[in-house]
Amino acid sequence: MKKTKSAKALLSEYFIFVIFIALVIILTFLKPSFIQPSNLVNILKQASINGILSFGMMFVIIAGGFDMSVGSTVAFSGIVAALLGQGQFPLIVPLVVAMLAGLAVGVVNGVGVAVGDLPPFIMTLGTMTAVRGLALLTSDGKPVTGISDAYKAVAASSFFGIPMLAVFLVIVILICSFVLAKTVYGRRVYACGGNLQAARVSGINTTMIRISTFAIAGLLAGLSGFLMTSRVTIGQPTAAESYEMDAITACVVGGVSMSGGVGKPWGVVVGCLLITVITNGLDILGVSSHWQKIVKGLIIVLAVLIDVKGKRKKN
Repeated sequence: MKKTKSAKALLSEYFIFVIFIALVIILTFLKPSFIQPSNLVNILKQASINGILSFGMMFVIIAGGFDMSVGSTVAFSGIVAALLGQGQFPLIVPLVVAMLAGLAVGVVNGVGVAVGDLPPFIMTLGTMTAVRGLALLTSDGKPVTGISDAYKAVAASSFFGIPMLAVFLVIVILICSFVLAKTVYGRRVYACGGNLQAARVSGINTTMIRISTFAIAGLLAGLSGFLMTSRVTIGQPTAAESYEMDAITACVVGGVSMSGGVGKPWGVVVGCLLITVITNGLDILGVSSHWQKIVKGLIIVLAVLIDVKGKRKKN
C-alpha cells in the first residue's frame, strides 16, 4: 500500500517531466530534424530569455502575486540598452542600466501592490500599458539600430559549445534556486504566499518581501531586455508582446501554484523547456502560429485546473 502511494506521489511530482520526455520522443519520431544539434541549440536560445523571465515570475507567484508587465519591461529595458550599447560606453553600462530600469518598474509594481494594496493584476496591467508607452516614447516609436559588434556578440557567442544565452540562464537558475531553497528570505517568500496574515503575525515584514519579489521580476526582465536586444541586434519598442503569458505558462505548467506558497525551480525549468519545445515542434511541423496560441491557452487552463483539483483533494 505504501509503495503504491509513494509511486503515485512520485508520478504526480514528476508528471511534467514525463510529459516533456514523451513530447520530445514524439516530435523526434514525427520529424527527425527536431533532434539535430542545430535545432537543439536553437531551442536552448529560445528557452533562455523566457526562462530568465519565468524565474522572476516564479518569485512573484510563489509570494502570492502576479505580474503582467514583464513583457513591456523587456521592451523598455531593451530600448535603453540599445541606446547605450552603440560603442560609446563599455558593455557593462547598457547591461547594468537595463537591469536598473527593470528593477525600477518592479519596485513601482511592488509598492503599488504591497503598500497601495492594489490587486496585482490591476497594478501590473497599468504598468504594462504605461511602460510599453514609455518604450515607444524613448525610441520615438522606431527600432533603435546601430548597436556595437561587441554587444551583438553576447547572444551570438558560445561557451564550450553552449550558447551564451543559456549560460546566463544557468547562472540565474543556480542563484534563484539557492535563494529559494537555502535562505531565510526564500522561506519567507513561501510563507507570504502560503498565508499572508499568518506570515505577518509571525513577524515577517511581508510588505518588503512582496516588494522585493516584484523587484526581482523587474530586474530579471531588464536582463532579458539586454539579452533580447543582443539576439535580434535592434531595440524594438513592440518586442516581447505576450512574453508575460509565456512566463506565467512556464511557471504554472512547472507546478507553481497560482494561489501562492507552492513551487519548485526545477519545475519551472522543465515547464519553460516544455513550452519552448511545443512552439519549436509546431514550427517544424508547419503548424500555424495561431494554433500555437490556442495550445498555450489550453495548457494554462489545464494546468490551473489540475492545481485546483489537487488542492481540493488535499484539503
